[in-house]
Amino acid sequence: MLHHVRLIYATKSRKLVGKKIVLAIPGSIAAVEAVKLARELIRHGAEVHAVMSGNARKIIHPYAMEFATGNPVVTEITGLIEHVELAGKHEEGADLILVYPATANTIGKIANGIDDTPVTTVVTTAFSHIPVMIAPAMHSTMYEHPIVLENIEKLKRLGVEFIEPRLEEGKAKVAPIEEVVYRVIKKLHPKTLVGKRVLVTAGATREYIDPIRYITNASTGKMGVAMAEEADFRGAEVMLIRTKGSVPSFVENQVEVETVEDMLEAVERELKVKKYDVVVLTAAVSDFRVKNRAKVKVKSGRPLTLELEPTPKIIDLVKKLQPETFLVGFKAETGLSEGELISSAEEQMKRAGSDLVVANTLKAFGSDENEVVLVGWEGVKKLPRMSKRGLAERLWDEIEALISRRVRR
Repeated sequence: MLHHVRLIYATKSRKLVGKKIVLAIPGSIAAVEAVKLARELIRHGAEVHAVMSGNARKIIHPYAMEFATGNPVVTEITGLIEHVELAGKHEEGADLILVYPATANTIGKIANGIDDTPVTTVVTTAFSHIPVMIAPAMHSTMYEHPIVLENIEKLKRLGVEFIEPRLEEGKAKVAPIEEVVYRVIKKLHPKTLVGKRVLVTAGATREYIDPIRYITNASTGKMGVAMAEEADFRGAEVMLIRTKGSVPSFVENQVEVETVEDMLEAVERELKVKKYDVVVLTAAVSDFRVKNRAKVKVKSGRPLTLELEPTPKIIDLVKKLQPETFLVGFKAETGLSEGELISSAEEQMKRAGSDLVVANTLKAFGSDENEVVLVGWEGVKKLPRMSKRGLAERLWDEIEALISRRVRR
């Protein structure tokens, strides 16, 4: 591995460590983004190999992809049979072929088994035994062509996964790099939660004073989104209920809410309609709301006294509706010793029936890191400070283990 590649290797996560990805680049102007995409995949631990069509080389020089990946770039099929080396049926072969950005021409060729460029030849070689993902990019009139759409549907039926473009400015623009990386990780991640249904809440609720002002807190929703996306990577069917203004997520099924009442209704609706195996309540829900919310904007420039009333406890609802679900609560406190924090978590377990409580003292509130104590029916476990993404991985490992042991009982 070249020095400049080692510097960024697995710096964001180890989700793709041990995975070989062939980045197959056709001749779209969006190919200029391929360098950034390759580097992002490497930051999650992937080994990336670029294959370029002749038209792609008119857009971006192979040297750029050689720099980006740290590997030789395939620009033609030679006596070294590069397509077999990368995509043949052998231990050294690729784990994924990612066609990015895919033109209408390339999609048509792949759909009809035509392999007259290095890109299409590698895809044809891989098609029977290696997953193929395609991220289209073209003008919207081309994307709307019935034969192009027919080719896309044909490939979907054959198991090819498409990363849908953004339709804007008269173009079907290639999906953002962050979304492509997310989808690649989801595709290749071990599926330890297949068959499980997971509900996650995330973000800070808002309690309105008048139509435009509200009381809230500093939660960003990062922890909840990390928990939802980690479950998504592991193959669970995920519903994310997140608050307006919280960080965005690529989880397919999500609902946006604002107030505690909104979130309560959304959670209740889900629990009454579907059976959930795990419910994870990470949202920083307001403990109080304005008793008499003003119907018009309150005039400024004078003192204002607000009367607050307690909000309903969403966590108390879960086990009443679904007693068998595995309930994970989050508990945040200030000014408590570790022992007092643990006692507070244990009180939540008794009151709400939580199976696991993730307790912290708000030291990392609103940041990208967290430091927590896990309190559950098997005891207490203190975890070191780590990224919220890393913590989500650790928590799901713990949840899976606890569920497994509970089933064996």
